[in-house]
Amino acid sequence: MYKAIVFAGTTEGYEICRFLSENKISALACVATEYGSHSLEAGDYLKIQAKRLDEQEMTELFHKELPEFILDATHPYATEVTKNIKSAALASGISYIRVLRAESQSQNAVYVETAEQAVEYLRDREGRIFLTTGSKELAAFQNLTDYKKRVYARVLSTAKVAHKCEQLGFTGKNLICMQGPFSVEMNYAIMKSYDISYMVTKDSGNIGGFLQKYNAAKKAGVKIIVLGRQKEESGYTYEEIIDLLKEEYHFKTMQKVTLAGIGMGTEGSMTVEVKKACEEADVLIGASRMLKSVVKEGQQTFAAYKPEEITDYIFSHPQDENIVVVLSGDPGFYSGAKKLILTIRDRLKKSGEPDRVKTEILPGISTVSSLCAKLEIPWEDIKLVSIHGREENLLAAVKNNKYTFTLTGSAADVRKLAKTLIDARLGDCNMAVGAELTYEGEQILKGNVSEFLDYDGDNLAAVLIANPYGGENAVTHGMNDEEFIRGDVPMTKEEVRSISLSKMKIRKSDIIYDIGAGTGSVSVESAIQAEDGQVYAVEINPEAAGLIEENARKFAVSNIKVIEGSAPEILKDLPAPDCVFIGGSKGRLEEILELIRKKNPQARVVLNAISLETLAQTLEYCRKYPIKNDEIVQVNIAKSKVVGSYHMMTGQNPIYVVSFELD
Repeated sequence: MYKAIVFAGTTEGYEICRFLSENKISALACVATEYGSHSLEAGDYLKIQAKRLDEQEMTELFHKELPEFILDATHPYATEVTKNIKSAALASGISYIRVLRAESQSQNAVYVETAEQAVEYLRDREGRIFLTTGSKELAAFQNLTDYKKRVYARVLSTAKVAHKCEQLGFTGKNLICMQGPFSVEMNYAIMKSYDISYMVTKDSGNIGGFLQKYNAAKKAGVKIIVLGRQKEESGYTYEEIIDLLKEEYHFKTMQKVTLAGIGMGTEGSMTVEVKKACEEADVLIGASRMLKSVVKEGQQTFAAYKPEEITDYIFSHPQDENIVVVLSGDPGFYSGAKKLILTIRDRLKKSGEPDRVKTEILPGISTVSSLCAKLEIPWEDIKLVSIHGREENLLAAVKNNKYTFTLTGSAADVRKLAKTLIDARLGDCNMAVGAELTYEGEQILKGNVSEFLDYDGDNLAAVLIANPYGGENAVTHGMNDEEFIRGDVPMTKEEVRSISLSKMKIRKSDIIYDIGAGTGSVSVESAIQAEDGQVYAVEINPEAAGLIEENARKFAVSNIKVIEGSAPEILKDLPAPDCVFIGGSKGRLEEILELIRKKNPQARVVLNAISLETLAQTLEYCRKYPIKNDEIVQVNIAKSKVVGSYHMMTGQNPIYVVSFELD
């Protein structure tokens, strides 16, 4: 006995047969000719019958096999065959389902006979609903539990109609009282402004405005539900049939999520692989601007760019088996792909179904490769930094490299960048700013950084900075005391600073605290070493805080944040440190260290003690709390001083450099 008999005279019919077979549902495929049978492969769960059947033969077949349902996927023009299948199914008492081809103008529309059927169709589907059927059908939509929030009704602008709608619970922004006719643009504007997912309407003909609503819905990616029987025939699309089968047999399907880099967004900048993936997608997800670049007529879309929002959609729409998330440029270059992959994996782990979603990444042409190609510059040795929605030590990159590439989020960012470079004594640099790359309005401007102080171009811009002296004078350790702006503020001297920094073992991406930062000499050298990290210079003295900012500008380090206040209180809202330098603790060493321990129990700590009391406090802490790899170095510095024709050594106060790791 077969669970289903499929009259498979179309591509949709063949695909339904394959779907049933793959999911181990026994089915009989009826085709008219041997030629038709060649499109299918028989197996354990699929048998093929190549023979033309009349109504009597169909009836006999149905009585013999007693399938659960009949699927009619014959050609739309095979009207006599469809009539016979339907009559035979009725005579046999077996469910008949017509499979519609997705070729007509109304391919995006779902046809239902009544408003009640529309409600049933929408009941388990998410998204806002736009009703354009008039006020008579509104009562049926009260059966949607959340109709007061979800349903937006457009009705005639009369007091009588408005009063009736209010009595039914359609009020406020959910009641749109307007008099037609309505253009495509007007309908589209309403759908987009209310974030509509479904439109319920009547086929009122072209004169009655149906075409304007239909075209607006297609443009907005809105699913159309038409009240009244379809003029040619009624039934379900291939996609809807698959959904019905999944629901009927409780299939656990695997979703494929493809993260596709669409290059600059133009058709010419997309790979063939990416184009194919987008065309075959059940649904396209991405920012609205990117969706416009790839969506085809009738294709389902979901406008979103936040990883959590995209992941929520994926897991709440298991029926969408082939999802493509479109990303600008290349997914591996400052895109949302990294966080999205992690978010999906985390959700899979929590769901207990680790194999439910399979992810794939398709590369695209990155912004950096596109701009460099236009400039005829190889990008293999370019330092890549993004300031578009990010904080990076751009100045250090520019200072230490011949070429630095960055992305900006606005024209103001470009202007700010130019000023920052000039303030950091990098005014000799040149810039190339590319906007709307590969589009008709493409613009690439080149010049000295000073020429971009008044830049007013496209918001999303790619910038290449050329520093003729990049990397030539890069100092990462052992800077002279005389180079720092001093004032009357204490400073960790060059020799002690060098030893202290060596004990800190700074890594490139470390988060560093400099507590009691003074003039910021330790902060500056730490920031240079932690090029991709961040230094928090904590200082209670306002004069010292100002000097730290001056020195940061002088040495062109933008990854220093001056935190003015008293430790440990001021540290509470800072991110956890990887290493900490303590130049002064105001007698609160234990409190400071215990707060650091809570933030990072494995933090590396280096402190300087001048007085014996500070050293005693440090030793007491080391005895009281768990630490490892502790070391004390006494530094005695004597520097030469010219006296007449002689060089005399002048001793400085001994310094204790204490280092350890929390444990």
